[in-house]
Amino acid sequence: MPDYRRYRMPGGTYFFTVNLLERRLDTLVRHIDVLRDAVRVTRRERPFHIDAWVVLPDHMHCVWTLPPGDDDFSNRWKAIKIRFVQKIPTTERRSATRIARGERGIWQRRFWEHAIRDDRDYANHVDYCHWNPMKHGLVRRVADWPYSLFHRHVRQGLLTNDWAGSPLAADLEFGEPEFQFIGGTPTMDAAYSSKTGAF
Repeated sequence: MPDYRRYRMPGGTYFFTVNLLERRLDTLVRHIDVLRDAVRVTRRERPFHIDAWVVLPDHMHCVWTLPPGDDDFSNRWKAIKIRFVQKIPTTERRSATRIARGERGIWQRRFWEHAIRDDRDYANHVDYCHWNPMKHGLVRRVADWPYSLFHRHVRQGLLTNDWAGSPLAADLEFGEPEFQFIGGTPTMDAAYSSKTGAF
């Protein structure tokens, strides 16, 4: 079994990538209201600040800041994932191992996290969240993707609606790695709706 350790910084700010087990499905956007509710309930029980979030069909990226003295992002993710799967129908394929353990086949078991180091690192990762739907060819403009905190940043006057990220964004070193093997699972490289203000 691999000796997998996460870097923890109490009260820190972190970038996360969380993937579906079966990539190329649209489960997250198809059940966006269930995801919104799972995050809302988890934040009520274990608060954290959402700095950026984008939900794509099969994965999501976000930047969170934890309360002072708190470094437990793992159990927050666990709660979000559990709440989500409890509310959606069981239609996914499951391995014999997952069936034996009573696990759903929705999420990859692990997730990618990165502790934010400084203001530039923070800005790069927030930009990466906003820009990600364009990276994946889902939209031609960042503003056209509905499941992104980008819309909140525009309402707050932090960004303009025509913001498109850096033209060199693909060359910068931020976001998740292209391929990451964690626990034997390949990982490829709050979201706010502009109408509801909630993801």
